[in-house]
Amino acid sequence: MAKIVISLGGSIIVPDKINIGFLKGFKKLIEGYVKKGNMVVVYCGGGSIARKYQESALKITSVSDYDLDFVGIYATWLNAYFVKSIFGEMANSKIISNPNESVDFEYPINVAGGWKPGWSTDYDAVLLAKKIKADKLINITDVDYVYDKDPKKYKGAKPLSKIKWRDFKKLIGKEWKPGLNLPFDPVAIREAEKSKLVVIVVGQDLSNLTNLLENKNFRGTTILP
Repeated sequence: MAKIVISLGGSIIVPDKINIGFLKGFKKLIEGYVKKGNMVVVYCGGGSIARKYQESALKITSVSDYDLDFVGIYATWLNAYFVKSIFGEMANSKIISNPNESVDFEYPINVAGGWKPGWSTDYDAVLLAKKIKADKLINITDVDYVYDKDPKKYKGAKPLSKIKWRDFKKLIGKEWKPGLNLPFDPVAIREAEKSKLVVIVVGQDLSNLTNLLENKNFRGTTILP
């Protein structure tokens, strides 16, 4: 039996409108995986929903980072309740909001949302992976790899199949701000490095995710201590 934590970016759940095609396939994949005796926790990000609210608030008035973070946290809960609902009775009806609490593995699928201001769901997923001694922490994003440069800005950006945390930190930087759209945020990076976790960053190709779960060759970036 394996225990895995999946950090599912909000930009995957709702890139602009709800990503029904991906979520149908994701539901089928995860249900098949847990029927083999495995356990999964899906940590949902806020994504575009959070950013739209945050950006709109700032266009109206001056809003503190604390309040902007709570806007993002509530967006993660909305996404988490939505994702939980598609798994029906296979998922715990309680949404995890504190990654330090025990996980009820009476249910093979648990779903989680944000916790505290200043803490991203990537960071929460790292804490939870440590708590349950997860076999894998998988971060599903809107790019297939971590690149040496932003592939949305630079055509010559090179994909990285492996990278160490110390080098990854140099790519990402040190500052966390609400609404950042990164493959893994700076606060989570520091915690993962300290905890010597292995994190795998992949895109939303479901056949590729299947290969990863089945320990076959896959496209993505493995971040190592």
